[in-house]
Order: sequence, then structure tokens, then C-alpha cells
Amino acid sequence: MQNTASAAPLRTTDVVILIPVFNDWGSLARLISEIDVALGSARLLGLLVVVDDGSTLAVTDDLRNQPYQNLRAVELLRLRCNLGHQRAIAVGMSHITRTGVGAHALVVMDGDGEDRPEDIPRLLNALRGSSGDCPSRVVFAGRTRRLESARFRLMYNLYRLVHWLLTGISVRVGNFSVLTPDAMARLVIAPDMWNHYAAAVFRSRVPFSILPLPRGKRYLGQSHMSYSSLVAHGLSAIAVFGELVGARLIILLSGVVVVAVSLLIVAVLLRLFSNQAISGWATNAVGLLIVFTMQALLALTILALIVLGDRSHAKIIPLRDAELFIESATRLSSLP
Repeated sequence: MQNTASAAPLRTTDVVILIPVFNDWGSLARLISEIDVALGSARLLGLLVVVDDGSTLAVTDDLRNQPYQNLRAVELLRLRCNLGHQRAIAVGMSHITRTGVGAHALVVMDGDGEDRPEDIPRLLNALRGSSGDCPSRVVFAGRTRRLESARFRLMYNLYRLVHWLLTGISVRVGNFSVLTPDAMARLVIAPDMWNHYAAAVFRSRVPFSILPLPRGKRYLGQSHMSYSSLVAHGLSAIAVFGELVGARLIILLSGVVVVAVSLLIVAVLLRLFSNQAISGWATNAVGLLIVFTMQALLALTILALIVLGDRSHAKIIPLRDAELFIESATRLSSLP
């Protein structure tokens, strides 16, 4: 891996901020400036790691050698190809873990302005203030309001319903969050991180909490994610719970088979041991029940084989495999 960052190792900082970006350099420049101000207001020192997710546009000059006051360095990881922002987060976390940057917490946020820099201290305070028998290791920003169109909100709510029906888990959070170093160390060895960050936290049973925060407004332009990309993103979250989804569907199909077989038995008993006349539609219904039962049994068998087969497949471990996707690591800015 090419590394053009030859500066001396950085000393321990308060927080590392991880941001995946695809071509949105204008928004990122404004975001970094506002992060620098937000850290200063909270008397925090930070390191910012930007993961360039295979952008087709070059990094703009307004991101290089800027006189930040509270960001001791801005580092850029360029990926060899576009992986999607979830996998970019996994690569960034793995790189931070490998390089051994000392920090009290890691913040994950998007680079378009919808995750507000002024909320970073609030998330950090919530993480520090967590107590009890099982204190939170991750604090997510729970959205109290959304600024998207009515169509988007409708599709998002439908997705939340499908996600809840398949997994039993309600979707309430995105990427914006803060986590402890031990939580990050646990996540970067979880194969689920390669599909979806938040879902991996839920699946790994890392203690987490949710802090209600409003969503900000995108700085520039439109999102690069199309509706098909959003659907793929949603499916990635569901895929993390593949075994759970498979088990729930198997239980559902098993119940359907039991009901269908019970109806068949009742129909046969009525035909053999009752003097009641069996209508023509009842005979047709029995035939349909037989066909339906056979199809349900076939689907049940296939689903069980898929769930069992998935357990034997080799999976990507971010900490082990992420470096393969990094083309270069450079330092854009640093404190004197």
C-alpha cells in the first residue's frame, strides 16, 4: 500500500472522527471547518479520517493544508474501488485499529452535513455519562425529524415495517454515532461489519443507547444514492440478520404447513366417515391444499438449506482483509 504520509506518529487525542465520502468534496470542506469549530467549543482535540470511497473527482485544494485549530490531522484513505459507504466505514475502522491511534472515542458520521458537527460533543457526553450494570459502548443519534420528501419518508417507513417483520428489530438509527475503542475492536473482527455498521452493532450485542437528535440539512447538491442503492442498503442491513430471518420464515412456513395438513385431514375424514355430501368446490379446495402444501414443504426445505449453507461460507473479516482495498493513505492537513 502506498503511503505518502511520512509525518511523525500522532500523540493521543480525544476523539477520532471517521467520514466516508464519494465525490462530495465541497460538502466535506465545509463540514470539516464546522467540526473544527465544534471541537474547539467543547475543548476537544480530534483526528479526522476521511475514507475516499473510489471517488471519480479529485480532492479539491480547499481540503489541503488548512489551518485547523482543533484537528491535529486530517488523513485521507483512498480505496481502490467503490465499496459503498458501509464497507468504507468498515475499512476506515480497521485502518484506525491497525495504526493504533490512541483516542478516547471514535465518531462515525456522513460527510454531507446531515449529521451536525455541533452534536458531536452531545454524543460524547452521552457516552461518558452512560452508567449502570451494562454501560453503553455505542451511542447512536436517533432522528427526531427528517427533511426528506414525502415519497422518501413513505418508502422509508415501509422499509422499517418490512425490517421489523423479518427481524423483530425496529430501524431507528443511521451511521452517526460515537463508540469506545473496545467496541471498535470488537466490531472490526465481525463479518457483519462488511454489510452494515449499525446492524452489526445490534447483532454483536455491544451495549448501545440512542440519543434523540434532529437531522441536519445537506450542504450541497443531491445525494448520490439512488432508490435502487437505498434498497440495496436496506437489504444489506437485513442480510446481517440472515439466520434470524431464515429462522422466522421457517417457523412461519412450518405453521402454514401444519394448518394446510390439518385442513387436508379434516377434509379426508369428512369424506370417509361422514354422510354429509362433499361439494364440488370442496374437492377442488382439497386439490389446491395438496399443491400448496407441497410447495410450502419445498420452500421450507430450500430455505433450511440456504440457512445451513450460509454458515459454511468463508466471510470477510474487516481487520484481516480491509488493507487489501486501500490504495493510499495521505495526510491533507496537520497542526504544527
